[in-house]
Amino acid sequence: VTQTTTQSVVGLEIHAQIHSNTKLFSGSQVGFQAPPNSLVSFFDASLPGTLPVLNRRCVEAAVMTGLALNCTINRKSLFDRKHYFYADLPAGYQITQQRLPIAVDGTLTYSHLGGRKRNAVVTKSVRIKQIQLEQDSGKSLHDDYRNQTLIDLNRAGVGLMELVMEPDMSCGEEAAAAVREMQLILQALGTCQGNMAEGQLRVDANVSVHRPGDPWGIRTEVKNINSARNLARAIDYEIQRQMFVLESGGTVQNETRSFDGKTGHTIPMRDKEGLQDYRFMPEPNLPPLMVYEACSTAPPGVAPSQMVVLEEVRERLPELPSVRRQRLVETYGILPEHSFTLVNEDGLMDYFEAVVRETKAGPRKVIGWVMNELQGLLHQQNLRVSQSPISPQALAQILNLQENGQISSSIAKQVFQELWKTPGKTAQQIVKEQDLGMVNDSTEIHRICQKVVDSHPDQVQAIRSGNKKVLNKLMGLVQKETKGRADPVLVRAILEQKTS
Repeated sequence: VTQTTTQSVVGLEIHAQIHSNTKLFSGSQVGFQAPPNSLVSFFDASLPGTLPVLNRRCVEAAVMTGLALNCTINRKSLFDRKHYFYADLPAGYQITQQRLPIAVDGTLTYSHLGGRKRNAVVTKSVRIKQIQLEQDSGKSLHDDYRNQTLIDLNRAGVGLMELVMEPDMSCGEEAAAAVREMQLILQALGTCQGNMAEGQLRVDANVSVHRPGDPWGIRTEVKNINSARNLARAIDYEIQRQMFVLESGGTVQNETRSFDGKTGHTIPMRDKEGLQDYRFMPEPNLPPLMVYEACSTAPPGVAPSQMVVLEEVRERLPELPSVRRQRLVETYGILPEHSFTLVNEDGLMDYFEAVVRETKAGPRKVIGWVMNELQGLLHQQNLRVSQSPISPQALAQILNLQENGQISSSIAKQVFQELWKTPGKTAQQIVKEQDLGMVNDSTEIHRICQKVVDSHPDQVQAIRSGNKKVLNKLMGLVQKETKGRADPVLVRAILEQKTS
């Protein structure tokens, strides 16, 4: 199916688990991997007579996230009950913000590497419709062996931010880049740890296709996506699947589908035809949530500990990823696409800056090493930056040896490879043990150059006839003799003199 006949529309809903010590409306601890049902208060289990108490930290996290995404923060927002019956929702309803959420109308600016060589930074933006506070549900664990379902309520009542994006994207790559940027922003703010594998960031994708000029098509929702890479795969598969259905004269069903990471396919879960009536109603046990511009604008009698104040949250906003990239470009004179990789790869920026601090080599030389040598081996062995056997200090040592003229650039790369295999050693030790230092004895270099010139009369004749390119071949032969340890500038000068 050709891409030109149809257009695809993608919108995302992101559930971000708020990084806080306790749950949204109860004092229970939040913990991943605690023993089942060990973090459940009476309220979380929905025992009669229990009441919700709003966690201020969760509200501040939502406000901070809203500010970072250029949202309007509603000074007054409301809580609602959304009713549905499921074993891991003991109350029979979820407390959410359906009518008036805490933040609306934001934008997320994100970039991905595009262009012909995939090395140009392409910047786009997606509108954020709203951010709402809500409770997470518990977990149902299906035990097929005993034909029973077990319920773990540790996660029930944990605070979530639901971030709803407008359908401004058109493919998996854009969606993955937007989610990666969102993840970096949340991690920088500390409002969500953003680990998709642990379910701290859950993404659902709404996908539809239509012919140009037609109204938008019927959309499907894809769930169970556990990484940015799988998000891109799921969306692109779903676009192709829907195009095929349309091209072959069928109609796309409005349904919820699940992504299977092994096959790369989406499979139907439940259709949305019998649309559930969630019977929304105002939450009677929670007053409207008020956010104040400044302490002075709060009504008298509100305790400061009970207030969420916009100007205080604004002051605590850290450096966001986009600003960080800009700073790297300005401080070190590196290319935008390099700043993009430095910020997006966990720990790479700190590594780069640590090397720059310890070495005489310029930032642009350091970036070459970090992007090519370091990243190359890390990717090859599927390692994170924090797992690199070569510390920033060790890389700085190699660069210093090269800057001081003690080793050549090709030897520096050789030392890097050796250090990777034997992390206990220092660069100096390897240079000494394997006799890799530069040959600085000029009589020795003269002797080797003379030997090469004498044994290659045809090449010398060619150079004298004006073919200067042949000189490079002779230089290569000298470097072979010296195992790449002679100063190329000196070698070239001697050879030019001997062949003139």
